[in-house]
Amino acid sequence: MKPNKNIGIWIRVSTEDQARGESPEHHEERARAYSKINDWDIYTVYHLEGVSGKSVMSHPEAIRMMNDIKSGAISGLIFSKLARLARSTKELLEFSEFFRQNNADLISLQEKIDTSTPAGRLFYTVIAAMAQWEREEIADRVSASVPIRARLGKPLGGAAPYGYMWDNGILKIDPKEAPIRKKIYDYFLEVKRRKHVAKRLNDEGYRTRNGSMFSDTTIHRLLRDPIAKGLKRANYTKSRGDGKAWDIKPQESWVLTEAPAIISEDIWQKCNDILDEIALKNRRPTKVVTHLFGGLTLCSCGGKMYVKSNNKKYVCQKCQNKIVTDDLEEIFYTELKTYLESESEISKYTSDIQNLTIDKKNLLIGLRNDISGINQKLQNLLDLHEKDEIPTEGFKAHYMPLFTQLGQKESYLAQVEGEIDALEMQSRSTDSVFSEAKELHSDWKNKSRNEKRAIIEDITESILIGNEDIEITLKGVPRNLSSELVAKGQYNLRGSYLQPT
Repeated sequence: MKPNKNIGIWIRVSTEDQARGESPEHHEERARAYSKINDWDIYTVYHLEGVSGKSVMSHPEAIRMMNDIKSGAISGLIFSKLARLARSTKELLEFSEFFRQNNADLISLQEKIDTSTPAGRLFYTVIAAMAQWEREEIADRVSASVPIRARLGKPLGGAAPYGYMWDNGILKIDPKEAPIRKKIYDYFLEVKRRKHVAKRLNDEGYRTRNGSMFSDTTIHRLLRDPIAKGLKRANYTKSRGDGKAWDIKPQESWVLTEAPAIISEDIWQKCNDILDEIALKNRRPTKVVTHLFGGLTLCSCGGKMYVKSNNKKYVCQKCQNKIVTDDLEEIFYTELKTYLESESEISKYTSDIQNLTIDKKNLLIGLRNDISGINQKLQNLLDLHEKDEIPTEGFKAHYMPLFTQLGQKESYLAQVEGEIDALEMQSRSTDSVFSEAKELHSDWKNKSRNEKRAIIEDITESILIGNEDIEITLKGVPRNLSSELVAKGQYNLRGSYLQPT
């Protein structure tokens, strides 16, 4: 079966919050109750009590949490509300992007956001759009001045191209590097192989500006750059924002200015014609294979099942259990229909969740009234004691039982709040899973494999392949929530089906 999810609890309650009665213990108890209903394991708690929310990413506990995410020690983080994670919009966006990139979940109890559910993943989409908008706004402001500076021939930041140097803001030929750059074109016209050119330069003792050996990639980049023939490009690339990759802008955005030439235009064109021929020969039609259930298919022995290249079966690496990909696809489609035919039962289950939520909310009102009453009794005892109307021993005898009862009530209150959080998010998740399953089944033949895969990934928890049966578990009811509904004599829907092979 699929292993339990390891979760971290994030506790950040400022001094002001604690003064208003929001204890760290209350937030932790509420998070633990939510985890218990979802059958998640608590791996650790990150304590940031009294820490300001203006900037938390550099805090040791935040660093520890992010390292745990990277290492896979935890795959999700629970916190009471988004403002407890970070008050800075910038840091919230950075945290969200970090979790999305590491395939981890954010669970905010107050805002009812749980990115482990299909409905909750919309949060990542919205946050990603906000982050992209912010990056583009900054990039637009910065890049607005680039074409103007480029046309004026001014430096745009960064080092000069290889073979050139900046001298008081003027681009000039570098007497040490320019001869090497000219050799690159001469050697390439001779051997017509980038790797051969790189090897020849390295064998002759030449190195790049940072002291590295020449590679075929470096040779290709230098051959393609038109600056060597006296045409400098600017404003022609755009960063993707991850610090690694760049995209080429449309040519109408480029700014081209004259520069000192190292080679003739004829030599540059001949070399680039050869590169074009090589690119044409190397171009091969690529076949994109999308396995619908990759990463979701597990073997009953505990191993994962994969589709090897040139194979049409999901195979377990441990016990060699296997199933034909087309057979699994047909079974999934059939069981999806079975799931959708239980619409009335799913509606009853959703109604049961809502009724259970109402019951727990009424319980919550009673608990808050009880806590208020106990606090009032405690205050009355304190007032009597301060007026010397009740002796110390008598005070303790009356005060301590009430104080103990208050702690128990507050702990139970946090537990009920966590259960309500789980119930409300579960109701949303069930609606979302049913809606997406209905869309997938009704339009199965018209959807591309990538579209099918996206929905399958959203609604499927796991597919367990046994020797004689298959269990398909949709993202539905947590085990402990099911148990509570069953105990109340209500409908139990697990979202899993057994299909003989």
